[in-house]
Amino acid sequence: MADDENTAWYGVRCVFRHGPIDPEVTSYEERITIWQAASFDQAIDQAEAEAAEYAAGLADVSDLGMVQAYRLAESPGHAAEVFSLIRDSSLEPDAYLDRFFDTGGERQQTA
Repeated sequence: MADDENTAWYGVRCVFRHGPIDPEVTSYEERITIWQAASFDQAIDQAEAEAAEYAAGLADVSDLGMVQAYRLAESPGHAAEVFSLIRDSSLEPDAYLDRFFDTGGERQQTA
């Protein structure tokens, strides 16, 4: 779909469950995809359909049905913001990062 005045770009986040790896551990994946659509609803519909295909194509993965969308201010390009979520919290910065982003359960690679 070409850029035109009737569409916008949207970042859509979906959450998936992998596993369980063992009886005590479940992995969750947050996945953000971008979509060109005429509305939030259309972008969400497209992302939900793709999320179902994604989960069906992997062993022991389920789509949790949690979808959040964000309208991009401009067409995607170098350094374009593709998703933003603001969460209110009374936690101090280090505690906030530990609680939501650095729990110790993330699968991360270092260079």
